[in-house]
Amino acid sequence: MKEKARIPGTIEAWESGALGNTEANVRQASRDMEQEIDEALGLQAISIRLPKSTIDTYKALAKMHGVGYQPLMRDAICRWAEGELKLMLIASAESKRQEEIQKTGNAPAGGGGILPTEPMRKAA
Repeated sequence: MKEKARIPGTIEAWESGALGNTEANVRQASRDMEQEIDEALGLQAISIRLPKSTIDTYKALAKMHGVGYQPLMRDAICRWAEGELKLMLIASAESKRQEEIQKTGNAPAGGGGILPTEPMRKAA
């Protein structure tokens, strides 16, 4: 079988700069295009005041990771919010499980639960 020729627009070509990563190849997106991109990605611009030291820290971290500091901040905020939501849901489920145990004296059907009701004991 004949192998397909590689298209110049591969990831490697972008990463190596073969497709042009100089200012000559850059132009600013129009406002309409920026709005379309934000809508497609579900993004909304906000204004927030942060300590300069925090911004400087994010800029240094972003530089080490080879990304922009604002996307890095966005990622950190999203991760934190998702983690907090998961913790809250786990706590809520465990609370309901404990209420069920108190009402009936038994754990809900389905076994296990999310968290143990008694501490783990060492094997004899």
